[in-house]
Amino acid sequence: MLAYLPRPPTDTSRYGTFPQKPDLPTVPGLLVKDGGQQAAAAAAKRGAPMPNCPSAPRHSGFVAGEPSGPPSRGSMSTQQHRGRPSWCPPPAPQEAAARLYPLHALSVANIPNSSRGKTSARSSTNPIPEGLQSRRCKLLEEDSPMVQAGKRQRQRYVTKVGKCQVNLGNIQDKKRFLSDIFTTIVDLKYRWFLFVFMMCYIITWVVFGFIYFFDAWVRGDIGHQGDPEWQACIENVDGFVSALLLSVESQRTIGYGTRMVTANCAEGVILLMAQSIVGSMIDAMMVGCMFVKISRPKKRAQTLIFSKNCVISRRDEKLCLMFRVGDLRESHMVDAKIRAKLIKSRQTAEGEFIPLEQSELNLGYDTGEDRLFLVEPQIICHVINRHSPFWDMSAESLRREQFEIIIILEGIVEATGKWSGGGMTCQARTSYTEDEILWGYRFEPCMSLEKGAFQVDYSRFEMTFEVQTPAASAKELHELKELEQQEHSTLSLYWDHLLQPC
Repeated sequence: MLAYLPRPPTDTSRYGTFPQKPDLPTVPGLLVKDGGQQAAAAAAKRGAPMPNCPSAPRHSGFVAGEPSGPPSRGSMSTQQHRGRPSWCPPPAPQEAAARLYPLHALSVANIPNSSRGKTSARSSTNPIPEGLQSRRCKLLEEDSPMVQAGKRQRQRYVTKVGKCQVNLGNIQDKKRFLSDIFTTIVDLKYRWFLFVFMMCYIITWVVFGFIYFFDAWVRGDIGHQGDPEWQACIENVDGFVSALLLSVESQRTIGYGTRMVTANCAEGVILLMAQSIVGSMIDAMMVGCMFVKISRPKKRAQTLIFSKNCVISRRDEKLCLMFRVGDLRESHMVDAKIRAKLIKSRQTAEGEFIPLEQSELNLGYDTGEDRLFLVEPQIICHVINRHSPFWDMSAESLRREQFEIIIILEGIVEATGKWSGGGMTCQARTSYTEDEILWGYRFEPCMSLEKGAFQVDYSRFEMTFEVQTPAASAKELHELKELEQQEHSTLSLYWDHLLQPC
């Protein structure tokens, strides 16, 4: 049996997001003249927005109840129909009758445009050839802002795998990187790190080998090879290659015994001591960098997964933005914390433009709910209240917005705690754009109880199902609730007044 409440029946024909346009008789003249005004009049008769309309459930998309296909920030077909010039042929009556218009998309009255009237008069006097007319209509449709916005690829601030898409350039003071050489080496890619690792040893071997060869050549040890009466400073060094082998054997403490530094010269002893000290420093630094680079918990973030989409639905009679996070390893994260940042550009009242402004989303840091015991997949909830940036955002206005939600999950890797004091901190990141938020959906349960233990089914981690959710913003829902409470209190006072005895 499921560990949570069972999911509602899959028949969601009662649910949806936008009210559906009622079936109207097809009148070609009226539909060609102004189909939007009829839909607006029908919407005005219906009154306030109703609950969701029938729509088939789905597991991916943007807003509940819209047709399948790539999401957009507005009804593109409606915008093109309204902005179509008079010389473009009107849509077919069947297409206009089959098109659905959301209630809030037609709530604004049509404003007459003087330029449109002038264009119509001009086009009536000067007829345009049919070929030029079709090409002009095609160019106008391609140059429309909605089509261009759909063609542009959205640039993310943080990718889905957590990589920050920010390139640092024109750095003048690069000496700061050399002052922190340890972090600079650790941050290098593996191919460059191995190159630096090898070059540190090769360069020191070659430099000290050249110094050994120069000392033996100056003292005459190379010219007196095989002379038993000659007291050599460096024995069995007859060229640069043999001096290089002496340098490698001395620094790596191999000690074959054929080449060595004797006590006949003080400079040879000092040179051997200097090479031993330099070799020990290189060993300590490079081995430490290698250990830190291998043991960094950066790859631990690959087993921390996030849901592909965010959902917005009601929880405890409050509109909430939710996403799911899970851990694939059996070794758990210690002291896991989760944060969320909203990245959005805005313009201040003084006219200052702030690009990519960061604001905090409350995930329960005031109540301690942001501290996770991440054993099973958990659904993280952000309550949309008057302190939330989504307070006055409805399902339709969500389409027109451009923002990005950055999720940051931090914790201590449990496996590193036994040799590194307090353990190493791991950070996993992901992001959600406005196109990845599903309005009117909820995550399916992925836990069940089997044979005395809870079983997690990660194949259901991404699955969502549609629920009944109003398309209005949280602010509008709150005002509607307060209005109902005021009406109820007024009626109760009036009823109590009637019941009082004369």
